[in-house]
Amino acid sequence: MSSIILLSGPVGAGKSTVAKELIACSPGPVACIEGDKFWFFIAKGAESLGRGKNFKMIMTSMTAAAVPYARSGYEVILDFSIPPWFLDTAKAIAKLRDVPLDYVVLRPAEAVCAARAASRAEGVIKDYTPYKDLYTSFDEAAQYIIHDDESDAAVVAARIRTGLDEGKFRISS
Repeated sequence: MSSIILLSGPVGAGKSTVAKELIACSPGPVACIEGDKFWFFIAKGAESLGRGKNFKMIMTSMTAAAVPYARSGYEVILDFSIPPWFLDTAKAIAKLRDVPLDYVVLRPAEAVCAARAASRAEGVIKDYTPYKDLYTSFDEAAQYIIHDDESDAAVVAARIRTGLDEGKFRISS
């Protein structure tokens, strides 16, 4: 059995770019679940439940979807902005099936995240103001945060791989 890695951070942190590099440097089989894809599963009525409720439902669904992969021997990377307040739910899902859980937060400076979000090829975010609360919510996860405004994705992924191998990002149940 392998672990589920919650690769998190604010919008524009570089999660998807680093996930690709982490896949490349992972030693065994890897499954990668991009949480943003889960928004497309909502066919109608998203506004009736509200963004916050949908956000939590998507995180719950993607975490639950990761479990069979991990139990089959895949290291699973969940690429999504998973705030610290969701960790208790993630731990409960993983614990039900005895799947180890790691939490890695990429958190460059807010200005770096805003600039990246504004220059994306898809899903451009010109005004980062609505995402500031999400950005600051990661303050609570200090022990899991990687602050790096300079390194390229391969270097960051290598640091994460080392940390994963050393148990630095493991969440205790």
